[in-house]
Amino acid sequence: METGKSTHATMQVKLIDYARAPLEKLYAAFRTCYSADTPIEIWQKIEAEKIGHDRIREFVGERLKTGHASPLEQVVFWFAIAGVSRSLSHQFVRHRIGISFEQQSQRYVKFKQERLTYVMPESWTRAKLDDEFAELLQKTSELYRRAVDAGIPAEDARFILPNAAPTNFHVMVNFAEMLHICDLRLCVRAQWEIRRMVALMRAEIKRVLPEIAVFLQPKCGENRMGYCDEALQDYHKCPLSRVRPHKSALFELYERYGSRKAQALGEAEFQVVEEQEQL
Repeated sequence: METGKSTHATMQVKLIDYARAPLEKLYAAFRTCYSADTPIEIWQKIEAEKIGHDRIREFVGERLKTGHASPLEQVVFWFAIAGVSRSLSHQFVRHRIGISFEQQSQRYVKFKQERLTYVMPESWTRAKLDDEFAELLQKTSELYRRAVDAGIPAEDARFILPNAAPTNFHVMVNFAEMLHICDLRLCVRAQWEIRRMVALMRAEIKRVLPEIAVFLQPKCGENRMGYCDEALQDYHKCPLSRVRPHKSALFELYERYGSRKAQALGEAEFQVVEEQEQL
Protein backbone atom coordinates (compact mmCIF):
# COMPACT_ATOMS: atom_id res chain seq x y z
CA MET A 1 0.00 0.00 0.00
CA GLU A 2 1.15 3.56 -0.63
CA THR A 3 0.13 6.85 0.82
CA GLY A 4 1.40 10.23 1.92
CA LYS A 5 2.34 13.50 0.30
CA SER A 6 6.07 14.13 0.13
CA THR A 7 8.37 15.95 -2.22
CA HIS A 8 10.06 12.87 -3.62
CA ALA A 9 10.05 9.90 -1.25
CA THR A 10 6.78 7.95 -1.19
CA MET A 11 5.89 5.90 1.86
CA GLN A 12 5.34 2.22 1.08
CA VAL A 13 4.15 -0.41 3.56
CA LYS A 14 3.60 -4.04 2.59
CA LEU A 15 2.87 -7.12 4.70
CA ILE A 16 5.29 -9.68 3.27
CA ASP A 17 4.29 -12.68 5.34
CA TYR A 18 2.76 -13.76 8.65
CA ALA A 19 2.80 -16.86 10.81
CA ARG A 20 0.79 -19.67 9.28
CA ALA A 21 -2.60 -20.33 10.95
CA PRO A 22 -2.28 -17.43 13.43
CA LEU A 23 -5.68 -17.90 15.08
CA GLU A 24 -5.00 -21.60 15.59
CA LYS A 25 -1.61 -20.79 17.11
CA LEU A 26 -3.21 -18.30 19.48
CA TYR A 27 -5.90 -20.81 20.40
CA ALA A 28 -3.35 -23.54 21.14
CA ALA A 29 -1.18 -21.16 23.17
CA PHE A 30 -4.10 -19.91 25.28
CA ARG A 31 -5.59 -23.41 25.65
CA THR A 32 -2.27 -24.74 26.90
CA CYS A 33 -2.61 -22.35 29.84
CA TYR A 34 -6.25 -23.21 30.62
CA SER A 35 -6.65 -26.87 29.64
CA ALA A 36 -5.66 -30.24 31.08
CA ASP A 37 -4.94 -31.37 27.51
CA THR A 38 -1.33 -31.34 26.37
CA PRO A 39 -0.34 -28.98 23.52
CA ILE A 40 -0.03 -32.05 21.26
CA GLU A 41 -3.58 -33.14 22.08
CA ILE A 42 -4.88 -29.61 21.49
CA TRP A 43 -3.25 -29.49 18.05
CA GLN A 44 -4.57 -32.94 17.20
CA LYS A 45 -8.10 -31.66 17.86
CA ILE A 46 -7.47 -28.56 15.75
CA GLU A 47 -6.05 -30.55 12.85
CA ALA A 48 -8.86 -33.10 13.05
CA GLU A 49 -11.29 -30.16 12.85
CA LYS A 50 -12.93 -31.20 16.12
CA ILE A 51 -12.70 -27.52 17.06
CA GLY A 52 -14.34 -25.31 14.45
CA HIS A 53 -12.93 -22.05 13.13
CA ASP A 54 -15.79 -20.02 14.62
CA ARG A 55 -15.18 -21.52 18.06
CA ILE A 56 -11.46 -20.78 17.75
CA ARG A 57 -12.13 -17.19 16.71
CA GLU A 58 -14.61 -16.63 19.57
CA PHE A 59 -12.28 -18.15 22.16
CA VAL A 60 -9.29 -16.08 21.00
CA GLY A 61 -11.40 -12.92 21.01
CA GLU A 62 -12.47 -13.51 24.61
CA ARG A 63 -8.91 -14.20 25.73
CA LEU A 64 -7.61 -11.06 24.03
CA LYS A 65 -10.01 -9.00 26.14
CA THR A 66 -8.46 -10.32 29.36
CA GLY A 67 -5.06 -8.76 28.79
CA HIS A 68 -3.26 -12.14 28.82
CA ALA A 69 -0.52 -11.06 26.43
CA SER A 70 2.26 -13.68 26.41
CA PRO A 71 0.58 -16.04 23.85
CA LEU A 72 0.43 -13.12 21.42
CA GLU A 73 4.21 -13.28 21.06
CA GLN A 74 3.79 -16.51 19.10
CA VAL A 75 2.12 -14.79 16.13
CA VAL A 76 4.62 -12.95 13.94
CA PHE A 77 4.37 -10.52 10.99
CA TRP A 78 7.00 -9.48 8.44
CA PHE A 79 6.77 -6.02 6.83
CA ALA A 80 8.64 -4.26 4.04
CA ILE A 81 8.65 -0.49 4.60
CA ALA A 82 10.19 2.11 2.27
CA GLY A 83 10.34 5.85 1.79
CA VAL A 84 10.10 6.91 5.43
CA SER A 85 12.30 9.59 6.95
CA ARG A 86 15.24 9.19 9.28
CA SER A 87 13.19 11.28 11.70
CA LEU A 88 10.64 8.46 11.76
CA SER A 89 13.29 5.76 12.00
CA HIS A 90 14.78 7.31 15.15
CA GLN A 91 11.37 6.88 16.80
CA PHE A 92 10.58 3.47 15.33
CA VAL A 93 13.73 1.71 16.52
CA ARG A 94 12.93 2.67 20.10
CA HIS A 95 10.54 -0.28 20.06
CA ARG A 96 12.93 -3.01 21.16
CA ILE A 97 10.96 -5.94 22.61
CA GLY A 98 9.32 -8.40 20.23
CA ILE A 99 10.54 -6.64 17.11
CA SER A 100 13.55 -6.98 14.81
CA PHE A 101 14.76 -4.41 12.25
CA GLU A 102 16.98 -4.43 9.21
CA GLN A 103 17.46 -0.86 7.98
CA GLN A 104 19.02 0.61 4.85
CA SER A 105 22.55 1.75 5.65
CA GLN A 106 23.86 5.22 4.89
CA ARG A 107 27.35 3.80 5.31
CA TYR A 108 27.24 1.09 2.65
CA VAL A 109 24.69 2.68 0.31
CA LYS A 110 25.85 5.64 -1.78
CA PHE A 111 23.03 7.92 -2.86
CA LYS A 112 24.00 8.67 -6.45
CA GLN A 113 20.97 10.61 -7.64
CA GLU A 114 21.46 14.10 -8.96
CA ARG A 115 18.97 15.16 -6.35
CA LEU A 116 18.50 13.23 -3.14
CA THR A 117 14.95 12.21 -2.37
CA TYR A 118 13.54 13.43 0.91
CA VAL A 119 10.38 13.60 2.98
CA MET A 120 8.81 17.02 3.54
CA PRO A 121 6.17 17.49 6.25
CA GLU A 122 3.03 19.21 4.98
CA SER A 123 3.40 21.77 7.77
CA TRP A 124 6.27 23.35 5.77
CA THR A 125 3.95 23.79 2.79
CA ARG A 126 1.20 25.26 4.96
CA ALA A 127 3.75 27.72 6.37
CA LYS A 128 4.82 28.58 2.80
CA LEU A 129 8.42 27.62 3.58
CA ASP A 130 8.55 24.58 1.30
CA ASP A 131 10.65 26.40 -1.32
CA GLU A 132 13.32 27.25 1.26
CA PHE A 133 13.18 23.63 2.49
CA ALA A 134 13.71 22.34 -1.06
CA GLU A 135 16.50 24.81 -1.71
CA LEU A 136 18.41 23.69 1.38
CA LEU A 137 18.01 20.03 0.42
CA GLN A 138 19.22 20.80 -3.09
CA LYS A 139 22.42 22.32 -1.69
CA THR A 140 22.83 19.34 0.61
CA SER A 141 22.40 16.98 -2.35
CA GLU A 142 25.04 18.81 -4.36
CA LEU A 143 27.54 18.85 -1.50
CA TYR A 144 26.95 15.16 -0.76
CA ARG A 145 27.60 14.28 -4.41
CA ARG A 146 30.76 16.39 -4.50
CA ALA A 147 31.98 14.76 -1.29
CA VAL A 148 31.51 11.23 -2.69
CA ASP A 149 33.12 12.23 -6.02
CA ALA A 150 36.07 13.65 -4.08
CA GLY A 151 36.67 10.25 -2.48
CA ILE A 152 35.08 10.93 0.91
CA PRO A 153 33.67 7.59 2.11
CA ALA A 154 29.87 7.36 2.16
CA GLU A 155 30.07 6.73 5.91
CA ASP A 156 31.61 10.21 6.28
CA ALA A 157 29.65 11.96 3.53
CA ARG A 158 26.43 10.94 5.31
CA PHE A 159 27.24 13.36 8.14
CA ILE A 160 25.50 16.13 6.19
CA LEU A 161 22.36 14.13 5.41
CA PRO A 162 19.25 15.47 7.20
CA ASN A 163 16.46 13.77 9.14
CA ALA A 164 14.40 14.27 5.96
CA ALA A 165 16.54 11.68 4.13
CA PRO A 166 14.49 8.54 3.36
CA THR A 167 15.26 5.07 4.64
CA ASN A 168 13.90 1.53 4.24
CA PHE A 169 13.11 -1.26 6.71
CA HIS A 170 12.56 -4.98 6.74
CA VAL A 171 10.71 -5.65 9.99
CA MET A 172 9.70 -8.75 11.95
CA VAL A 173 7.26 -8.00 14.77
CA ASN A 174 5.09 -10.18 16.99
CA PHE A 175 1.45 -9.46 17.72
CA ALA A 176 2.05 -8.40 21.34
CA GLU A 177 4.49 -5.68 20.27
CA MET A 178 2.26 -4.67 17.37
CA LEU A 179 -0.48 -3.97 19.90
CA HIS A 180 1.93 -1.83 21.92
CA ILE A 181 3.09 0.06 18.82
CA CYS A 182 -0.53 0.82 17.89
CA ASP A 183 -1.26 1.89 21.48
CA LEU A 184 1.29 4.68 21.16
CA ARG A 185 1.63 5.46 17.47
CA LEU A 186 -2.03 5.52 16.47
CA CYS A 187 -2.69 8.12 19.14
CA VAL A 188 -3.18 11.55 17.57
CA ARG A 189 -0.31 12.84 19.74
CA ALA A 190 2.13 10.71 17.72
CA GLN A 191 3.99 12.44 14.91
CA TRP A 192 2.05 12.39 11.63
CA GLU A 193 4.53 10.26 9.67
CA ILE A 194 4.87 7.37 12.09
CA ARG A 195 1.12 7.52 12.75
CA ARG A 196 0.52 7.14 9.02
CA MET A 197 3.00 4.26 8.72
CA VAL A 198 1.48 2.32 11.63
CA ALA A 199 -2.02 2.93 10.25
CA LEU A 200 -0.86 1.32 6.99
CA MET A 201 0.65 -1.61 8.91
CA ARG A 202 -2.69 -2.08 10.63
CA ALA A 203 -4.52 -1.87 7.30
CA GLU A 204 -2.26 -4.56 5.84
CA ILE A 205 -2.99 -6.89 8.78
CA LYS A 206 -6.72 -6.11 8.55
CA ARG A 207 -6.67 -7.11 4.89
CA VAL A 208 -5.70 -10.69 5.75
CA LEU A 209 -6.62 -11.10 9.44
CA PRO A 210 -9.58 -8.87 10.33
CA GLU A 211 -10.26 -10.88 13.50
CA ILE A 212 -6.88 -9.82 14.89
CA ALA A 213 -6.76 -6.31 13.43
CA VAL A 214 -9.82 -5.24 15.42
CA PHE A 215 -7.59 -5.17 18.52
CA LEU A 216 -5.00 -2.89 16.89
CA GLN A 217 -6.17 0.46 18.21
CA PRO A 218 -4.81 3.54 19.96
CA LYS A 219 -4.59 2.90 23.70
CA CYS A 220 -7.93 4.67 24.30
CA GLY A 221 -9.72 2.13 22.07
CA GLU A 222 -12.53 0.00 23.51
CA ASN A 223 -10.37 -3.10 22.99
CA ARG A 224 -7.43 -1.50 24.80
CA MET A 225 -7.63 0.73 27.93
CA GLY A 226 -10.87 2.43 26.88
CA TYR A 227 -9.88 5.83 28.23
CA CYS A 228 -7.26 8.53 27.62
CA ASP A 229 -4.31 8.81 30.01
CA GLU A 230 -2.61 11.76 28.31
CA ALA A 231 -2.50 15.27 29.79
CA LEU A 232 -5.94 16.85 30.10
CA GLN A 233 -5.09 19.71 27.72
CA ASP A 234 -4.03 17.21 25.05
CA TYR A 235 -7.20 15.20 25.62
CA HIS A 236 -9.36 18.26 24.88
CA LYS A 237 -7.54 18.74 21.56
CA CYS A 238 -8.17 15.16 20.44
CA PRO A 239 -11.15 14.49 18.12
CA LEU A 240 -11.70 11.17 19.93
CA SER A 241 -12.44 13.00 23.20
CA ARG A 242 -16.09 13.09 22.07
CA VAL A 243 -16.31 9.31 22.48
CA ARG A 244 -13.57 8.54 25.03
CA PRO A 245 -13.42 9.52 28.72
CA HIS A 246 -10.31 11.01 30.31
CA LYS A 247 -8.73 9.29 33.30
CA SER A 248 -9.52 12.31 35.48
CA ALA A 249 -13.24 11.72 34.89
CA LEU A 250 -12.87 8.10 35.99
CA PHE A 251 -11.07 9.15 39.16
CA GLU A 252 -13.78 11.73 39.81
CA LEU A 253 -16.46 9.03 39.53
CA TYR A 254 -14.53 6.85 41.95
CA GLU A 255 -14.16 9.72 44.40
CA ARG A 256 -17.88 10.42 44.14
CA TYR A 257 -19.32 6.92 44.19
CA GLY A 258 -16.54 4.68 45.50
CA SER A 259 -16.75 3.06 48.90
CA ARG A 260 -13.76 5.10 50.08
CA LYS A 261 -11.60 7.85 48.67
CA ALA A 262 -8.43 6.95 46.82
CA GLN A 263 -5.35 7.62 48.93
CA ALA A 264 -1.64 7.59 48.28
CA LEU A 265 0.07 4.35 49.33
CA GLY A 266 2.24 4.80 52.39
CA GLU A 267 4.48 2.56 54.46
CA ALA A 268 1.52 1.48 56.59
CA GLU A 269 -0.19 -0.06 53.56
CA PHE A 270 2.99 -1.86 52.49
CA GLN A 271 3.45 -3.15 56.06
CA VAL A 272 -0.02 -4.69 56.00
CA VAL A 273 0.83 -6.55 52.81
CA GLU A 274 4.21 -7.67 54.18
CA GLU A 275 2.62 -9.00 57.35
CA GLN A 276 -0.08 -10.84 55.41
CA GLU A 277 2.52 -12.39 53.08
CA GLN A 278 4.86 -13.06 56.03
CA LEU A 279 7.71 -11.25 54.32
